[in-house]
Amino acid sequence: MGLTLTEKILQSHLVDGEPVKGQEIGIRIDQTLTQDATGTMAYLEFEAMGVPRVRTERSVAYIDHNTLQNGFENADDHRFIGSVAKKHGIYFSRPGNGICHQVHLERFGIPGKTLIGSDSHTPTGGGIGMIAIGAGGLDVAVAMGGGAYYITYPKIVKVNLTGKLSPWVAAKDVILEVLKRLSVKGGVGKVIEYCGEGVKTLSVPERATITNMGAELGATTSIFPSDEITKQFLEAQGRGEVWSEQKADDDAVYDEIVEINLSELVPLAACPHSPDNVKSVAEIGKLKIDQVCIGSCTNSSLLDMMKVAHILKGKTVHPDVSLSIAPGSKQVLNMMADMGLLSIMIDAGARILESACGPCIGMGQSPNSAGISLRTFNRNFLGRSGTKDGQIYLVSPELAAISAVTGYLTDPREIGDMPEFVLPEKFTVHDNMIALPASEEEADSVEILRGPNIKPYPETAPLENSITAPVSLKVEDNITTDHIMPAGAKILPLRSNIPAISQHCFTVCDETFPTRAKELGKSIIVGGSNYGQGSSREHAALAPLYLGIKAVLVKSFARIHRANLVNAGILPLTFVNESDYDSISQGDVLELADIREKIQTGQTQFDIINQTTGKKIPVLCEMTGRTKDIMLAGGLLDYTRENLK
Repeated sequence: MGLTLTEKILQSHLVDGEPVKGQEIGIRIDQTLTQDATGTMAYLEFEAMGVPRVRTERSVAYIDHNTLQNGFENADDHRFIGSVAKKHGIYFSRPGNGICHQVHLERFGIPGKTLIGSDSHTPTGGGIGMIAIGAGGLDVAVAMGGGAYYITYPKIVKVNLTGKLSPWVAAKDVILEVLKRLSVKGGVGKVIEYCGEGVKTLSVPERATITNMGAELGATTSIFPSDEITKQFLEAQGRGEVWSEQKADDDAVYDEIVEINLSELVPLAACPHSPDNVKSVAEIGKLKIDQVCIGSCTNSSLLDMMKVAHILKGKTVHPDVSLSIAPGSKQVLNMMADMGLLSIMIDAGARILESACGPCIGMGQSPNSAGISLRTFNRNFLGRSGTKDGQIYLVSPELAAISAVTGYLTDPREIGDMPEFVLPEKFTVHDNMIALPASEEEADSVEILRGPNIKPYPETAPLENSITAPVSLKVEDNITTDHIMPAGAKILPLRSNIPAISQHCFTVCDETFPTRAKELGKSIIVGGSNYGQGSSREHAALAPLYLGIKAVLVKSFARIHRANLVNAGILPLTFVNESDYDSISQGDVLELADIREKIQTGQTQFDIINQTTGKKIPVLCEMTGRTKDIMLAGGLLDYTRENLK
């Protein structure tokens, strides 16, 4: 029996455990990436481990999130990250060089390698045949120190692509179709592997768009084979020597198979407020719009920009619409200028933003009150845009561009014939905005530069013998990390200051939560299914840790967030019977008796007592030997200090 591509890469990097589905494995990590919203904390954690220099093949720190300099905080964080990178052997992509996933695909990604990044859209690297996984910052810090990265050995879903996309139907429509079929939790515990003859019709940027939004499925990662198209892309980047063929065996066996005929797809949009609320443009109808934003790590490649410029050429943005465009990297922006694409966009009335995440994370360009905004981004969670009642639709660049001209949601197939868009044989390569680390000999003389906003990792303690605490918050299904720890221009600069950022924890759901939790001293959160979906931000665990949260009891967890809770020493509990969710109210006092002994002896199911009602509630706390030891120690940082030396 042959192997899937996923199995080949995972097994060639296996350092702990057995390749048995559902069991935990540890894999060797070749590359890491961080971005500045999560990176400061990741590097504070790396420093705390006491490892003098990264032990990966390549680690890169990117500045792309907190690029709005409204106060000293962001600039201080960037300076800190730059100095840590120089001292500890990390490449440093300076502000303006571009979005981490776009730049990493262009300049650093290697087929067949493993990559983890402190950003949930790290699976973009699967577009060139990498196992690229989003992770919490502490997991990334451990990998930089030479430690393994642990995941549950996944089920593998084959998405068999046949046919070819029709003119003006885009790669974005492919992943929206997958989301429509599988939902935002349909990929949990799975890797999505794209196969079939249709793969050969997709360029690397198109493949990367599809793997990027695999994060919205809740998938561990997504991956395409590395083939001649991948080779051409890497050669055009001047990196042809890193190419290798990566593909599944012909007789590989998959856990699930999804069939998609590319020829049958039509332009789609994810409607408010979830990436899987997908409808065709025809179903939505003639929707008047207020704003269009083109960019993000999903759709800011040169290929995307070529298509947008073609549509905008000789036209003017509708007077009722604001159009902003953010190229994904300095390379893309340079080439747009050289090819005349930039002047076309400016002539049309587009507002050109810097090569950064920008409005995708609520960093500027918030729509007007109740405004309808078409965005080529990956998430449209409620309030993420910075406007609480903003109505965000996720669409392709082609659909976004023509709609910006007409003033309403418009099927791009109305444009007429589509020319063939061909990527250049050679990209413009100028890595002057990537700072190299100091040599090992010079590293001792490098000073780490810390600003006053940079605070240490929250205090942790070994797991208590028993926990009795009130429920400080009860929330519904599909709580995202944006609910738990919001992004946006006001809050993101506090990512390196857990005491300050904790004052915004869960305020989207309940503005009184931070004060109440702090006053209680210790408490428990109760939630519904798919709790913690979305970003990899470990701040959604660290802020609750600071506020005294000892356990989170839910119907089910999103993968990365559950791992982050364990890393922070917060107990992740799930209901055995989901109906028991209804038997707990905010304010009820829950008792977890002898919890340390239960975890220590490997009990995975036990009762907790609702002291307020007297009801016994069976819960699950499934932990392997390693995660059990992490929880007993009080978190991954305490556990790692001894194990990496």
